[in-house]
Amino acid sequence: MRTQMRGPGTPRVTWAVWTAGFLAFPLAGLAGTAVVGRVDSPTAALIGGAVAGLVIGTGQWLVSRRRLDPRRWIPATAIGMGLGLLLGAATVGYGTSLADLAAMGALTGIVLGIAQTLALPRHAHRRWAWAAAMPALWALGWTTTTLGGISVDDQFTVFGAYGALTFSALSGLLLHYLLSNRVAADSRPAQPSIAATA
Repeated sequence: MRTQMRGPGTPRVTWAVWTAGFLAFPLAGLAGTAVVGRVDSPTAALIGGAVAGLVIGTGQWLVSRRRLDPRRWIPATAIGMGLGLLLGAATVGYGTSLADLAAMGALTGIVLGIAQTLALPRHAHRRWAWAAAMPALWALGWTTTTLGGISVDDQFTVFGAYGALTFSALSGLLLHYLLSNRVAADSRPAQPSIAATA
């Protein structure tokens, strides 16, 4: 009798669920603002980024459909975003122009990307592609939010819904690629053993 392990779902469903996780980003921004207010100092950037990262990491784990280990992913996202936002915001002098926010996003993405890459499952295919993509995706997130007319002058810890939707849709495609080998392996039916007969 064959038994088949259930995978996390079809690629389209898995991607759609991950993309829906963009809702964690506005919540993360609200949480960061509630704790530290504006990101206008090193302390605010570090703590606010960590709080926002905690919410984002938790949200991404919930929509990952069991593909990410919460014991690794959530702390990595909180630490990576706290340190990344500290680096990015301080480097641009806490500015909120389009160029400043794109640069801040890229620098945040460098640190966060490395931290999250180390937290990806060991079977991830070409895992460092995640670290390579995060600077561009975070810069794109801030760019999309700024061009969308969001009041970025309020110095939020993370980009808004427009940027979050763009980021989640693109990062979802990348995550599926990185973890597709394991999903395919887990979806194969178990092969029956053949007993040797004398």
